[in-house]
Amino acid sequence: MVPFRKVLGPVVRLPVSKTASSSFEIVPRNTRLSVAPSSKAFPHLPDSYGEPWYSSKGNKGASLRVSFLGAYRSSLSSANVAFGRSIASYQRRAYSTKNHWSSLHLDASRSISRIEGSRAAFQHRQQLQHSRRIVVKLGSAVITRRDGYGLALGRLASIVEQVAELQNEGREMMMVTSGAVAFGKQKMAQELLMSLSMRETLSGKDNLRGEEVKSMLAPRASAAVGQSGLMSLYEAMFAQYGVKVAQILITKPDFYNNETRQNLISTINELIALNILPIINTNDAVTPPPDVDEEVSRKLDIRDNDSLAARLASEVETDLLILMTDVDGIFNKPPGEEGARLIDNFSPNMISSLEFGAKSNVGTGGMDSKVKAASWALERGTSVVICNGLAQGAIKGIVHGRKIGTFFTTSNSVGLEVEVLAKNARRGGRLLQSLNPEDRASAIMTLAELLETRQADILVANQRDLEEAEKTGLSAALKSRLRLTPAKLNSLADGLRQIASDSHDMVGRVLSKTLIAEGIELRKVTVPIGVLLVIFESRPDCLPQVAALAMATGNGLLLKGGKEAAHSNQALIELVKEALGTVGVAGAISMVTKRDDISDLLQLEEFIDLVIPRGSSDLVRTIQEQSQSIPVLGHAEGICHVYIDKDADLEKAVKIVRDAKCDYPSACNAMETLLIHEEIFKNSDLFTSVCQALQREGVQINAGPRLSKMLTFGPPVAKSFKVEFSDLECIIELVSDMDEAINHIHRFGSSHTDVIVTEDEAAADRFLNSVDSACVFHNVSSRFADGYRLGLGAEVGISTARIHARGPVGMEGLLTTKWILKGNYGVASEFTEGRRNFIHKKLPVETDFDLGSIHVEHESAQQ
Repeated sequence: MVPFRKVLGPVVRLPVSKTASSSFEIVPRNTRLSVAPSSKAFPHLPDSYGEPWYSSKGNKGASLRVSFLGAYRSSLSSANVAFGRSIASYQRRAYSTKNHWSSLHLDASRSISRIEGSRAAFQHRQQLQHSRRIVVKLGSAVITRRDGYGLALGRLASIVEQVAELQNEGREMMMVTSGAVAFGKQKMAQELLMSLSMRETLSGKDNLRGEEVKSMLAPRASAAVGQSGLMSLYEAMFAQYGVKVAQILITKPDFYNNETRQNLISTINELIALNILPIINTNDAVTPPPDVDEEVSRKLDIRDNDSLAARLASEVETDLLILMTDVDGIFNKPPGEEGARLIDNFSPNMISSLEFGAKSNVGTGGMDSKVKAASWALERGTSVVICNGLAQGAIKGIVHGRKIGTFFTTSNSVGLEVEVLAKNARRGGRLLQSLNPEDRASAIMTLAELLETRQADILVANQRDLEEAEKTGLSAALKSRLRLTPAKLNSLADGLRQIASDSHDMVGRVLSKTLIAEGIELRKVTVPIGVLLVIFESRPDCLPQVAALAMATGNGLLLKGGKEAAHSNQALIELVKEALGTVGVAGAISMVTKRDDISDLLQLEEFIDLVIPRGSSDLVRTIQEQSQSIPVLGHAEGICHVYIDKDADLEKAVKIVRDAKCDYPSACNAMETLLIHEEIFKNSDLFTSVCQALQREGVQINAGPRLSKMLTFGPPVAKSFKVEFSDLECIIELVSDMDEAINHIHRFGSSHTDVIVTEDEAAADRFLNSVDSACVFHNVSSRFADGYRLGLGAEVGISTARIHARGPVGMEGLLTTKWILKGNYGVASEFTEGRRNFIHKKLPVETDFDLGSIHVEHESAQQ
C-alpha cells in the first residue's frame, strides 16, 4: 500500500488540516468510496465538480490514497488515522454493510476529478503517467502460441514483470486475460491422444467423434481444464514480485443484472483495497464464444475480452485501459498493404475511414472489435491505448507517456498531424523555389526587420524560458546557449541581411554547360534539396538563421526546438510565419512541438529529404540511430584541438588559446584539448602564461599523462582525451613533434576543427594538408568555424561528414543539382546507328547559347 503522504506525479498538493475529515468530502459512487476536496476547506475550488481538476502543470487530477489498519499504519499521523476512521464509519453507515470493513486495509483512492458524471479521458500521452487505476487486457494472440496450444511463456513473463512493477509503484492494476482455452487445449490434446483408442474399445459410440459436436464442446471443455492451470501460473509468476492475485470469472449477465454488477464492482474494489491484483476473464466454460458478428450496442454487449475490458474499465472508473494485441496499433488499412500507416492518435470520428483486415486465428475479437470497445470506453472517461503486446516494455512505456501504439483521444488535433506538416513543407518548399530571387530575399529582409522591431517581445519570451531553466536547474552551459540579448538579435539581423544579399543567384545557378551534340545542350543547375528537418537544443537564435537559409535556398523546413526554449521558439516562429506570409508561402516552414513527433517524422522519407540535428552528441547519435531511411547531416561531437608548434609566437598563442576556449565554451567549435610542443614547453614560459590566462577565465585544467609526469604539482590527470566538455574545462598535453600532434588529433578528435599556431609557413602548410578535419586553421581561433564568420551569413550546422556538405553548412550546403537537357531534336538510336555523332564539348558557363545557332557554329568550326 502507498501511504497517505504519497501522491503520484508532480501534482499540486492540497493541504490537509489536523481535522482531516473537514478538508474533504466523502462522495458515494456505487460501492466505491470517493474523496473530493471540501468546498469549505478549499473555497478557491469551483462550486461544481463537473469539470476535470488539473494542477498548475496540466496534470489531470490528484490522487488521494489513505492506508488504514494495514502495514503502513505506524507511519500515519493521528490526523490521517482519524480521517481513515471517519471514512470507514461513513462507509458502514451509507451501505449498512457487514462489519468486514473494520478488518480491511482500506484504500480510499480516487482521482479528485472523477466525481459522478464528470469523468474525462486524458487528452495527451504525457498525462498517462498520472494514471492511477489501470486495466491491461491481454489478447489471445499476445499470450498464446501460434499453434493455439499452450502459452507463450516468455512474453507472458515480460508482461507480468511490468504489471507487477507498476503495482508495486502504488498504481491499481487489473488484468483481463485470455489464454485459458489455449492452456486447456494443450492438456486436452494430450488426453484425447492417450485415451482415443481406449474409448473406441469400450464404446462403439464416441461423443467426441463428430466434428460438429467437437467444435461446440471442445472450447468450453478446454476453458474449464485451462482456468485452474492458468491462474496457478499467474500466481507463481506474480509471487516472484511479492504481488498477490485473485481470479474473477464473469459472464455476460453479471453486467446486466444490477445486483451482480454491484457485487462485482464491490469485489474488485475490495481486492484493490487489500492490494491484491484482480485477474478477470469471461467464464468460457459455461458461456460459448460470442457471435463475432454481433453489433456493439450502447450497453456494449460482452462478446469478447475487448468488450469485457472496456465495460470493466467504465464500471470501476479506470484511468487507463491498455488493449494488447499482435500488431503495433490501429492502421488506416490492414497492416502489410501498400500505404498502410500506423495512426498514433485516434479519434472515434475517424472510424469510418478505417479498413479492417482478418482477425487473429486464436481469439474471438478482431481489430474492429478493439476499436469499438476502445471508443466506448473513451466516451465514458477512460483513456485507451491499443498496442503490440509482443513489444518489449510496452506497458511501462505507455504509462510513462512514450509514443507506443495508438492513443485514443477526444481531442480534435489528432490523426496524421506530423504528416500534414511534412506535406505542407513539401508543397511550400516548391512554392518557394518557384518564386523569383527578389521575393525570397524580400521575405528574409522582412524577417531581419522583425527581429529588430519585435525585440522586446522576443526578450520577454526568452526571459520566461530563463526563469524556468533556473527552476529546473539547467546547466550553466545550456543557459548560456539559451540566453538571447539585444546584441545577439542585432547580430542575427545582420546575418540575415547578408543571406538575403547573397541569395539572388543560389537557386537555378548554372554550374556547367556541355554541348552534347548538334542542337542538344546539357546544363547542370542548383536546386533545393527539398524538405529539411532541423532538430536543435537550447539555442533559439539558430531558428531564424536556419529559417533564412531555407528561404534563400527554396527548401521546405520543419523545426524541432528544445523544450527549454519553448517560449522563445514560439515567438520566433511567429515572426518567420509572418515574413513568409508576405510572399504567400507561410506553410513552407513549421514548428514541431512534441518530442514524440520526431520518431514519426523520421519515418516520412517520402516527404523529408535531410535531417540536421544540432545539439549534444547524445542527440545527434540518437537521431542517427533512429533515422533509417533519411540521411542525417551533422556531427556527433566537437572535440577541437589547438596545437602550439615550437616556432609559435607566444603572445599570439596565448590569445588564440584563450579565445578558442573562453569566447563561447559551450559551442561545438570551442577548444577541448591544447597540444604543446615539448621544446617550447621547456624553453619558454608559454605553459605558465597559458594556464594563467585560462585560470583568470575560470577554466578547469586537466593534464594529459605526459604533462602530468613533467609537473611536480599540477592539475588532475584527464580521464579521457575523447570528451567534449562544452564548458570552462579543457585538457593540456605535450607532444614531441608535429607528427605526434597530428596522430593525436586523428585518434581522439572528431574531425570538426583543429588549429596550428606557428610562424613556420612550411610547418603550417603541412599541418593544414595532413589533418583530416572539416576545418583546419593556421594562427586563427577555432571559433571562426562558424557560418557567419566565414561569410556564409549563417549555418544550419557544422558537418563532419565526407559526402555532400562538410564544415559550416550555409546556403550552398542546402542545395543539390539536377541535369537539364535541351534540344531541337534528339533520338538515342540515331547515335547508336552512327547517323549522328556526339560532340561533348564544354561550354563557358557565363554564355547562353541559342540552340538554333549551335548547328551553324558547329558547322563553321568544322570548316
